[in-house]
Amino acid sequence: MKRFLLYIILICGMHGHAQLKIFGKDPIIHLENFDKQRVHWGYFLGFNSYGFKFDYINPPDVDVIVKQTTGFNVGLVGNLRIMEHLDLRFEPGLYYSQRDLTFPGFERESDAFREVKSTYIHFPLLLKFSAKRAGNVKPYLVGGFSKTLNLSSGYNSLDDNYTGTFRMKQWTTNYEIGFGIDMYLEYFKFSPSIRGVFGLNDELIRDNNPDSPWTSNIGSMKTRAILVNFTFH
Repeated sequence: MKRFLLYIILICGMHGHAQLKIFGKDPIIHLENFDKQRVHWGYFLGFNSYGFKFDYINPPDVDVIVKQTTGFNVGLVGNLRIMEHLDLRFEPGLYYSQRDLTFPGFERESDAFREVKSTYIHFPLLLKFSAKRAGNVKPYLVGGFSKTLNLSSGYNSLDDNYTGTFRMKQWTTNYEIGFGIDMYLEYFKFSPSIRGVFGLNDELIRDNNPDSPWTSNIGSMKTRAILVNFTFH
């Protein structure tokens, strides 16, 4: 992942130098009419860090420990111009992530530890609010809602934590908010962005035993994630 980021930075740096001062005082203006298109398309690559927010029925002595890891994103972008400085965006993508959960109160590590690997198909519908373009740079804010399909949720499994199976609901709803920068190069627009994802509904499927030491005290479990995308239009 670090090597991937290094490649992105080097490519952008070299291309920016070749375009003669993208951030300079008097740059050559690229793609001057690009944003006047009614509809345009793109794709993104990026990485993510997914976690969970746990709420409890009774305050525990020790919380569930959530260890986040870095995952990978890839997807498409459809942009509809509504008016100047306001666009509607649809960004369907495939997201791979992993979270390691450690539940308190167990003597054996195999009972306490659950590895949650997720493959998401993510469907965000977002409004993009852009500032005035300055040379070849234009910052923006983005926000909206999304639906997420978890392809590895285990929602239809008859097993549960007693046999080592951690189950989650298949569909979730989220709201998202973030910011980014449009950078206009000679042949394309490059847009790095960062966005927060906040789950709205409880995603946990409880164990069949209502007194389960894993799930009985959990009131809700909701997604929290940070997405970093590098978009090419």
